[in-house]
Amino acid sequence: MAQSLYERLGGTEGIRRIASNLVDRHIANPKIGARFAGSDVATVKRHAADFFITGSGGPEVYTGKSMLEAHHRMNISDEEYMAAVDDVMAALSDEGIGDTEKGEVLFIFYSLRPEVVRV
Repeated sequence: MAQSLYERLGGTEGIRRIASNLVDRHIANPKIGARFAGSDVATVKRHAADFFITGSGGPEVYTGKSMLEAHHRMNISDEEYMAAVDDVMAALSDEGIGDTEKGEVLFIFYSLRPEVVRV
């Protein structure tokens, strides 16, 4: 039987590393870093990891807001969204994640775009 995306991303521990790297990248990214000013970084990392764990076929651990609820009235631009996606791809590369998995993650993020951009 084929492994789930969750398993291929390293399970809970691998995804927690990816999410931590991702949030660090977002904070350092000049295009989107200001959006994280004043955030509780540990909480953002936990929510990002839990969302990723659940969304990739792992245990149902995410209890936060929906993407639409979390981004409502933030007026996120296409440029900001693409900067965030670039950070996702870089975080995956840092963990040695393969192109097949990156493509699957990219598909998920593009499917979420309507719930994030200009809502």
